[in-house]
Amino acid sequence: MFERSKRGDKAILLSPHTPDGELEGEALDRLNEFKELATTAGAEIFGVLTSSRLNVEPKFYIGTGKAEELAQLVESNEADLVLVDASLSPVQERNLEKLVQARVLDRRTLILDIFSQRARSYEGQLQVELAQLKHMSTRLIRGWTHLERQKGGIGMRGPGETQLETDRRLLAVRMKSLNSKLEKVVRQREQGRRQRKKSGVKMIALVGYTNAGKSTLFNRLTDAEVYAQDQLFATLDPTVRQLESISGTKAVISDTVGFVRDLPHELVAAFRATLQEALDADLLLHVIDDANPEHRDHINEVNKVLFELKLKDVPMIEVYNKIDVSGAEPAWLKGHEGSADKVWLSAYSEEGIDLLMKAIEERVNRTHLTLDFSLPLSEARLRAQFYQADAVKNEAFDDAGNWLLTVDMAIEKWHQMAKADGSEGQFVAELLTQHDQAPKKDNFIGD
Repeated sequence: MFERSKRGDKAILLSPHTPDGELEGEALDRLNEFKELATTAGAEIFGVLTSSRLNVEPKFYIGTGKAEELAQLVESNEADLVLVDASLSPVQERNLEKLVQARVLDRRTLILDIFSQRARSYEGQLQVELAQLKHMSTRLIRGWTHLERQKGGIGMRGPGETQLETDRRLLAVRMKSLNSKLEKVVRQREQGRRQRKKSGVKMIALVGYTNAGKSTLFNRLTDAEVYAQDQLFATLDPTVRQLESISGTKAVISDTVGFVRDLPHELVAAFRATLQEALDADLLLHVIDDANPEHRDHINEVNKVLFELKLKDVPMIEVYNKIDVSGAEPAWLKGHEGSADKVWLSAYSEEGIDLLMKAIEERVNRTHLTLDFSLPLSEARLRAQFYQADAVKNEAFDDAGNWLLTVDMAIEKWHQMAKADGSEGQFVAELLTQHDQAPKKDNFIGD
């Protein structure tokens, strides 16, 4: 084994998905993003090696020739770290380290390291540490290759085997402790969310690709002072503030962590807690960097994560930010009922902010439906379903003993209940029939 540098910031980047020669389009965007990830983690880039190999080699991930070229690049630049834009297996990582005589980190480990640096809240730190430990548990063996392991036979266990067993046990104990602490934090957050829902407060969540300008927009909408910089993952911990400008209703808005290509599965799982505000949101604001030529790819990446988090059915407004750079004009495109509205603005110069506020106000009112009706005692099961959804805002009794309910729910939830079998679905369907929900035509509104 080689002696690992304690600094580990003189880095060579390996981009195995990038073709050799002149870079353009998605390949260039991916390489630039990986460079940003490296610098965000604190690495100083001394060289970049690209490879167009399509097949993954089991030994080094890349071919033997490229691996030797990487080793020469590391030696000539006296680098002590190799960052690989791919997910390596423990064996591939160990083989590369042995060949290049430098520490090797894949994309997943790099992103986990950035999250570890940026997490500020107690909940965020717990989530990141848990994700790191899960990732580390698959790579324990590579740290002890210099020690003798089991030789076979009674009394023949070497010190390496003992150390591995000890490490696995310690990791398991720590992960169990972290899960317990996270469950407590999540329960506390859940109480706050349930209280907001019962009080009729609408919940809005900002989502989007990292560095799209979510935190800057959040500050403009709420006069908050959330950290906002032109860098990846500037904000990790969710922040919730009241949105004062929505007339006719109370609303809160939350800023969430940005997404990125090939997000580690460990962090997608952690996002389920971090993005719980978005999971319960009445409306999502998908912030998009309109000045980035690859923003269509970024939209697809965000939608992919939203699908994994089961957020694809939440009403959404697409917010095309940074028009002060792209040159677009402030505008609001109103789509068909159920489709995403689109707003073009600049959070930096505040152009188009008024259009976004109008879009939010209309969208919140459009996506929720409040009905007052009499519910017979025979429909007690339906009443229980309304309460289970935290949708009952008021309840009284008429002279016949029927329930007089005021129920507020997302239109999608009303439609879902109307499709249910039995008398409950029929009752809700009849209620909706009495309510006019004519679809709106496309309407483009300029500044």
